[in-house]
Parts: sequence; C-alpha cells; structure tokens
Amino acid sequence: MLPIQQELGGFAAPAIVSAGAAAMASETAAAVNPAAPIFNPAALPELQGVWRANQMAVSRTATCSTGFDIIDDELPSRGWPRSALIELLLQQSGIGEMQLLKPVLSQLSVKQKIVLVQPPYLPQAMACKSWGIATHNLLWIKTASAADALWATEQILKNGCGGAVILWQSNVRNESLRRLHLAAQSTDTWLWLMRPLTARMDSSPAQLRIALRPAAGGISLKIVKRRGPLSGQRLFIPLVTMPVSRHPLEQQNAPVVVRTRPVVGTRSDTSILV
Repeated sequence: MLPIQQELGGFAAPAIVSAGAAAMASETAAAVNPAAPIFNPAALPELQGVWRANQMAVSRTATCSTGFDIIDDELPSRGWPRSALIELLLQQSGIGEMQLLKPVLSQLSVKQKIVLVQPPYLPQAMACKSWGIATHNLLWIKTASAADALWATEQILKNGCGGAVILWQSNVRNESLRRLHLAAQSTDTWLWLMRPLTARMDSSPAQLRIALRPAAGGISLKIVKRRGPLSGQRLFIPLVTMPVSRHPLEQQNAPVVVRTRPVVGTRSDTSILV
C-alpha cells in the first residue's frame, strides 16, 4: 500500500492505494504526460516503512533477544519488539511460558521494574532469584476484576514506570486490545499479554502472536502472526528445569513390572483334615 495525495476542496489529503492501482495510475499519467515518472514496483523495498509480505520486516523499535537462537531467527530484528503488544497464546498456564521469558526478564530487572498483573499463580521469590531476576524490581499487582487489570496495565504503560509488563487475561474485547496496543506504542516498555490458545483465531492488533503448547522436556511454539512471511513450522524449546524433563511423558504412566521368582511348592506327607 502506498500513500498518495488527493485533492479535496482545495486541500491535499493522504489516501491509501494498492501497488497495482498505483501502477495503473502511473501508466495513465504517463500516457497523458510523457514526462511523468513511471511507477516501479521494484523500488518498494527502498521506501522507508514498506516491506514485502514474503520478506522479514525490520523492527522500527528496539528489540531484545529472546535468549533462544531458534526463536530469534524467526522474529523481525531477532528479538522481542519493544513498544508493541506481544501475545502468548497458552494451551494452559504453567507450561513453561515464564521460563521462555526468563532470559529477557533477568536482563531487564537489573535496572528496571518488572510488573506482573493478575498472574494465575502466586509469584515465588526464591524461584525468581534462582532465575537471576532481581526481586527488588519485581512488582505483583492483583486486582478485583479484569477491567481493573486492564486499567492498571494501561496506566503503567502511559507512565513508563516499568521496563516490562506481563498481563494475564482470559477474555479481552477488541477495544481493550487496541487500547493496550496504542499505550504500548507510546512508551519504551515491553508488553506481553497471556491469553488462552482458543483466542488464536480472533483478530488482534498485536504485532507478534505466538501459540504455546506443552511438550516432553520443554515447550512447543508456533508463530501465529509476525511482520513477515507465514511460519508453518513448530519450534521446540528445551527447558531443563521443567519437571516434565525429569520424567518424560511416555514414562509417566508406564506400568510397574516387578520380576519375581516362581514359587515352587514342596510335597508334604502331613494329612490335611477337611
């Protein structure tokens, strides 16, 4: 899509047209005026802010590495985008989503606040310390309703008082998603929204959406939305400290087989009274 100028009542107003329409308009203008420049689709990648759907975009804002090369290779500018709404779509809570964010949270918590809004479980300080997260910069917010959690998150983003915000919500209206998206764009904060996996078919203004499922010894993820070509492959991230890695799924429900020696009866001459 290209911005052009329309004449409306003596004022020049921007309009959005497709590349095909721009090419047709350029050819028509060239037929009327041979001196008019001809539109060249090959020049699109050279324009700032324009990227092709089959190419990986370059993030305009800063990014922070995920800590996993296999994920960085699939993300624009190789990392989590700052000042953007990021959705993690979970099959269920506690499958390793926080361990996926452990590298970036431990890095940001050194100098900035990490805010957890409405987490499903009580944060454990000792576990955070073992992950390298500075607990003195960890803030836990529990609200009475989902509307209060959304309001608190929006205020944190507008004030820019946190380096990263993680919000858990089950049902979010599209209007609330747009408000979070706009609030994230106005600050230098990383924002992750944890939602159920069933929301992956819903429309969302989020710049990045990733579906997460549990897997033996780690977590399986698939990129649902990104600024770039569609990603059809599933990625497996090994998580050493996950309990499932110590007990593989295929062995958890295995029957216990105890080998015993056969019992051989001995003959006795003692009569048995019936």
